[in-house]
Amino acid sequence: MNHAGKGALVTGGGSGIGRATARRLAAEGAHVAVLDVSAERAAETVASVIAAGGKALAVIADVRDRAQVRAAVSAAVGALGSLDYLVNNAGVVTMTGFADLTEEEWDYVVDVNLKGYFLVTQAAAPYIAKGGGGAIVCISTVEADVVVSSTGHCQVHYNASKGGVKMLVKALAAELAADGIRVNAIAPGAINTTFSGADLTVIPEAMKFLMDRALIQRIGEPEDIAAAVSFLLSDDASYITGVQLPVDGGWLVR
Repeated sequence: MNHAGKGALVTGGGSGIGRATARRLAAEGAHVAVLDVSAERAAETVASVIAAGGKALAVIADVRDRAQVRAAVSAAVGALGSLDYLVNNAGVVTMTGFADLTEEEWDYVVDVNLKGYFLVTQAAAPYIAKGGGGAIVCISTVEADVVVSSTGHCQVHYNASKGGVKMLVKALAAELAADGIRVNAIAPGAINTTFSGADLTVIPEAMKFLMDRALIQRIGEPEDIAAAVSFLLSDDASYITGVQLPVDGGWLVR
């Protein structure tokens, strides 16, 4: 993809899928603002982008906080000069089953995963529109469509938040079309990060569960998602909006 001269904001850019996405977009010519709640993680991503010859800067915010979000987006636009792309990626999960789930955990996960996407998009969209339009990609999950559990206990707060993302994307696509902004989602399957709190690749039982379901017999890498993000942001996807693209190794096929 060619993103030369484009300004991109990636939330949750301090690790995992967000870091891979920031690096991919920068490698393809974009100037990237890495937004994260952790200044240390954001700085690490920026350093890796610069070391590879790209352009990046860090902005710090808790995506649940409107004031912090507005300040971070404003700072990003001031540094980038313009904003063409937004990647809503910041997300969390707590591994608590329904019976033990607290109200505080519910609010934490739903506020980061869903409210955060709303707040960042609301702050960023006017800048994207002012520049003549652009594209937004939200990171969802296959768990917006199916429950994934090897134990019978799932994370209902996480499913609810990501199911909300899928519908939010459709509504935003309709709302922002007049501003020349396309909005899509990507639904990752099992990806090789420590998002769930563990490295699944070193747990034989976890890998067996995953490989029994996947059609492509490997765990996904953050770079697989970054490649799909790059496509959906690009002009090659100029006739695509309001969809959720699974990048899941075939998980949803069966």
